[in-house]
Order: sequence, then structure tokens, then C-alpha cells
Amino acid sequence: MTKFNLKKALKILLKIILAFLGFIFFYVIIAFTLSKITIEKEADTKPEVEIFILTNGVHTDIVMPTKNEQIDWSKQILFKNTKTADSTYKYIAMGWGDKGFYLETPTWADLKASTALRAASGLSTTAIHATYYRQMRLGDDCKSIMISKEQYNRLITYITDSFQKDATGNFIHIQTDANYGKTDAFYEANGSYSLIQTCNSWANKGLKASGQKCCFWTATDSGIFSKYK
Repeated sequence: MTKFNLKKALKILLKIILAFLGFIFFYVIIAFTLSKITIEKEADTKPEVEIFILTNGVHTDIVMPTKNEQIDWSKQILFKNTKTADSTYKYIAMGWGDKGFYLETPTWADLKASTALRAASGLSTTAIHATYYRQMRLGDDCKSIMISKEQYNRLITYITDSFQKDATGNFIHIQTDANYGKTDAFYEANGSYSLIQTCNSWANKGLKASGQKCCFWTATDSGIFSKYK
């Protein structure tokens, strides 16, 4: 490569790096700003159903009763698909996200650059991670929200629409050994993960669909939990 061509290549590389850094900076500013805009909960909400938001420090789950008169989630999220197959669990947590991230990255140490790039690009498939709990312990990582039955119906619709379904209308269980514990399972989901549609923006949309306090948009769990201090 001639000196002229090398200099030209370096200039192009520098422009690419600067453009990438500029995009990251712009994304962070927009994400921070939009997460500060609060969508207030609907007025005169009847406290009829208790749901929860739960975070592991990065990812937000929506937690609901395993069953009530409106829906029995265990008819689709089968107990037998978990390692314990225990039918006494009272709560079920739902989280949506990149399928590769879920199945190939049990810890941050397992994260591969290829997995992260696919997730950021919006070209990969998605999954729903469902976890059963015996009880919920309130704290900085878990907040209780009381909603009406009508609002819960909207949340049910939002979440069920996020699942892929087979020809008979059943949720599609992902056969894998990548479970995080003894009470969880993975299911095929609709949609594509990206920097715009993240696991936390999915949970935020669920709160918005059910008329609860949420962010205008957020990519992070902290955006959601800042509304429930």
C-alpha cells in the first residue's frame, strides 16, 4: 500500500470511529432524556390485581399472579417445562429479549461480540423468559403495583401478543438446557431486539398498555424504577 493510500485509509477509519462515537453519544443523550419524561398512570384506578416489576440490575420483568379468574398462565407456561415441575408457585415473571442473549449468555463473562452485535442490529430473533416464584419480596429491585381488572386484561393481551404461537394457538416452548434456574423456561417471541426495542422498553410498553406510570421510552431498567421510588 502506498503512503497516499495508507493516509486515505486512516482518514476513512478515523471518520468511521468518530461517527460511531458520535452515534453512541447521541443515543445515550436521547435515552437519558426520554426516560425522564413520565407518563402518569390512569386516574381512578381500582386496586384489584397486584402485579410487580422486578429487576436483576439490568433487565426488567413484569410479575403477575400465576392464575386468577382472568387467566391461568400455567395452562400455556407449563410447570412441566421447568426443572422442578412444581405447580405450587404463586407468581410468574415475564421478560422479553434477544434470543441469543438469553440462551448463550448466562453470565456477562459469556457475552460474545457476535451476540451483542446481532442484538444491537435488530436482525436476531427474540424469546420470552418465564420464571415462577413462590413469593415476591419488595425492595429496591421489586416494586408492587395495584391495577384494575380491566387494566390487567390489557396487560394480558399485550403479553400474549408477544408470544409466537403454533397452529393450535399454544406458546412455543424452546427446548434448551440454558435455563437460569429450576423454575424458568424460554418461549419463542415476536419482534426483533434492537437499540430501540430493548428488554426494558418492552416492559415499559407493558406498563403503558395497562395504564401505569412509566417512561415515554427507556432502554434501561433504571428508567422504569425511577418512577417507583
